[in-house]
Amino acid sequence: MVTVRRTYLALAMVFATSFACALPSIPASNTDAINSTVTQNAPQEIPSATLEIPPTLTFTPTVTSAPLVLAYTLTPTLTFTPYSIFGASTPTFIAPMISVSAPTHCRNGPGKAYGVEGTLMTGETAEVYGRDPTSEYFYIRNPDPGVEFCWVWGAYATPSESMLPLPVLIPPPTPTPTITPTPVPSFDMEYISSVKCTGWRIKIQVTNTSSQPFKSMTIEIKDQVTEVELTASTDEFKELNGCPTIATKDRIDPGDTFLISSPQFDTNPKGHQFRAFITLCTEKGQSAGCITRKLNFTSR
Repeated sequence: MVTVRRTYLALAMVFATSFACALPSIPASNTDAINSTVTQNAPQEIPSATLEIPPTLTFTPTVTSAPLVLAYTLTPTLTFTPYSIFGASTPTFIAPMISVSAPTHCRNGPGKAYGVEGTLMTGETAEVYGRDPTSEYFYIRNPDPGVEFCWVWGAYATPSESMLPLPVLIPPPTPTPTITPTPVPSFDMEYISSVKCTGWRIKIQVTNTSSQPFKSMTIEIKDQVTEVELTASTDEFKELNGCPTIATKDRIDPGDTFLISSPQFDTNPKGHQFRAFITLCTEKGQSAGCITRKLNFTSR
């Protein structure tokens, strides 16, 4: 087996040598051409592309401020916040005007209980800065010297525009009225005596204990024994001594004392029980300030 393999190997080598000698030679130039052609036909290496990322742009806006032009420039004449229910948030406004068709008092509060601070006359105008919760009174600039603001009743008022936008103001407390007591007339009286003329008269002394003078009187006197009752009214005061007149006065001033003589009785009143009503008045004709006193006595 070994010999056979060596024989085949030798034959293969001889055959290869013979085949090589039979092949034609290739010129060198053709070889170069082939190499060139191979080179040209070989795939070209394409350089890898580099991805370039553009830079991020930052936009910075340029703002040119232009002045704001208002169609109207409001210039408030006064910012006012008295007693406002809105507190410090009362808006600034241009005060409307008000006029009245009849002279109207301007008071220090919305009502007749408040004192008068001025008067808005017919044809006069005033600025309005508020209204009361009922919208019956308006808070205006006082048209007269004194306090700067006061309240005017709206019954005769004519506003220049709607008053609804006006702030509602809380009025000051209602003042406590000062009561001036009316002087009460008063007097004292006492029986003095009885005097005789053609008849008999009773003399009663009155003393004015009040601060007002008395200017008229009425006397009603009754003899309770004879049941005779006499009445007289007069605007003057007379003291009689029997028949003749001793003194006449048209008034009894405070602190004065005067003897009043009764109408004349026809019978002697000595020892009789009497009842007398005397009314003194501060005006003529027993028309005002009258006060009545009663006196029981026994005539002497």
